[in-house]
Amino acid sequence: MEKILKKYFHIFLLPTLIAFLIAFFVPFVLGMYLSFTEFTTVTNSKFVGLSNYVKAIHNKDFMNALIFTAKFTVISVITINIFAFILALLLTRGKKGSNIFRSAFFMPNLIGGIVLGYIWQLIINGVLYKFGVTMTYDPKFGFYGLVVLMNWQLIGYMMIIYIAGIQNVPEDLVEAAKIDGASSFRILRNIKIPMIMPSITICLFLTISNSFKLFDQNLALTAGAPAKKTAMLALDIYNTFYGSVGWEGVGQAKAVLFFLLVGLFAFAQLIFTRSKEVES
Repeated sequence: MEKILKKYFHIFLLPTLIAFLIAFFVPFVLGMYLSFTEFTTVTNSKFVGLSNYVKAIHNKDFMNALIFTAKFTVISVITINIFAFILALLLTRGKKGSNIFRSAFFMPNLIGGIVLGYIWQLIINGVLYKFGVTMTYDPKFGFYGLVVLMNWQLIGYMMIIYIAGIQNVPEDLVEAAKIDGASSFRILRNIKIPMIMPSITICLFLTISNSFKLFDQNLALTAGAPAKKTAMLALDIYNTFYGSVGWEGVGQAKAVLFFLLVGLFAFAQLIFTRSKEVES
């Protein structure tokens, strides 16, 4: 069987390779090329060099969206992972009803999209109405509203990943540390955290990518915000494509910059977590 698989390996690989080329590689290369052109359709393009990137970088809305997204990502990644890890620790102590709580905390992840944005818009505005304002009154209301929404949706999901990592920590190792007199904090710092670094890597990557890619909730939750001050990168790129005639090339340049930025953050996070794994 192994000889047959090795002999026909390329034949089995061919459908997947073709699908990859058609669905990802070719559109990606075409998108990179279009970012250096002025176009209305993919067959009607004129090469303009780096002018689209210059316009994108000097675009006030884009830079505001970049700063807004960066702040949102940093705060969301920290809060989501801290709360998810704390919940994972609490729900791996073998207490009665832990499975019910796990399911309850995970359920918000099943709700997504524009519906979730409108639900939280009603909830948050219902509170803010008592103070005579709404989320569109000040960009900071929209910012923290998005942070709350993102935490509510992803904490349970990340919690499940952390639980899987904690449950794989050998119980014998923990018991040996307790016998040697190690405190709960020292066991957590020197045993559990180093041994669940793969889970931490996954959670950090997922929270970074989801925070950067947030679009529909941003569109629904902060719709009507003044001067687009609560628009994140994905929404700003969408507005450039469909709200500005003749700016398709600039929108494509923004999309390429967006891709590079997310890739840079993800790569930096991977290097950081891998270095921690090596140290442990």
